[in-house]
Amino acid sequence: MTNFMLLKGFEVELFTGTYAGKNVGVASAITEDLSDFVKEPDQRNLEYITVPDQRYAVLKHALLLPRQKLRKWLDSQQLTILPGSTLSLGNTKIFERSDSANSYHSFIEKNYGTNVVTASIHINLGIENLSLLFSALRLVRCEASLFLALSASSPFLDGHATGAHSQRWVQFPKTPSNVPIFVDHSHYVEWVEEQLSHGNMQNERHLWTSVRPNGPERPHILNRLELRICDLVTDVDLLLAITALVELRIINLKNNMKKFDPIEASSKTKEELAILADKNDLIAAKSSLDANLYHWKNGKQINCRDWIKEILLDVTPLAKELDMCKLLKPIESVLTNGNQSMIWLNSYCKGESIQSLLQHGIAEMEREENNFIQINSTHK
Repeated sequence: MTNFMLLKGFEVELFTGTYAGKNVGVASAITEDLSDFVKEPDQRNLEYITVPDQRYAVLKHALLLPRQKLRKWLDSQQLTILPGSTLSLGNTKIFERSDSANSYHSFIEKNYGTNVVTASIHINLGIENLSLLFSALRLVRCEASLFLALSASSPFLDGHATGAHSQRWVQFPKTPSNVPIFVDHSHYVEWVEEQLSHGNMQNERHLWTSVRPNGPERPHILNRLELRICDLVTDVDLLLAITALVELRIINLKNNMKKFDPIEASSKTKEELAILADKNDLIAAKSSLDANLYHWKNGKQINCRDWIKEILLDVTPLAKELDMCKLLKPIESVLTNGNQSMIWLNSYCKGESIQSLLQHGIAEMEREENNFIQINSTHK
């Protein structure tokens, strides 16, 4: 089975804070003690990066072990890991620098402020064939809104419900503001060099869009697709399910370009596809699974849940062939019960406080880690 599979790795951004849900910035101290973690510009959150692997069982270990290590450090300070992708209880008026000497951090604080102080999951899938990579970028860009809808976990900001299911994606500064559907590698290289020369991007990393090519020497040497749109998914089984769905989609694309590459299979121009994809992303950020989106094949409206069900049906034969059906099960649960934001908002509308919801989320993360420890100690 693994011969068919892509390498997969994750960049996981997390908030730290008190057991009452208040954000507390300790990234500078953590990164001095724990080499697995790196600082973000604001020290209320930090990041860890997993080693790429094809196997989902290995990826589950890679996602949970750093969390356990971080939690042990935080316990000594009476702090914990917070769920959610925004500063749910605030304070968005203050930027808490993690590195006052870093000039790029200065640029980010000055130009974006706390709009960038969010937690998310970046899913990387290894694709060394450049033709397949850019086809996959086109398909995933046109369907990124669906993955955001499954992952949405940021309905609160500064102690209030914002009206969005992913406040993170609403507020995060997409940069540059207009990113085309890339035709091929040379188109991407020319476009990046043009953005850098015009000052629209500060460096090669300063491409903040729903999905982008990545690699050891951007824009010239690329080896993976990076899906950046997902909110923080604390349920690792759900994160692996979303990853599996993206991977199956890309393998389907590889097997049938004419059916799945939007440039081949859509009635829309590449310019229209870029506008449609960005529009869908914002609609999904507002209403997630309840959103009415626009299908890239023909521009017709389709309910988000129905579109995800359609895609699950599309990948089912391949999932059976690769023994991946069980991996996808958590998606069915989200379609039935709602994503994290929807569950939180339902309780919030019934009178439960944001603080209480965060406390339940903290306890749920701890339970998942403890279950993981127990299962693994039993198998040893």
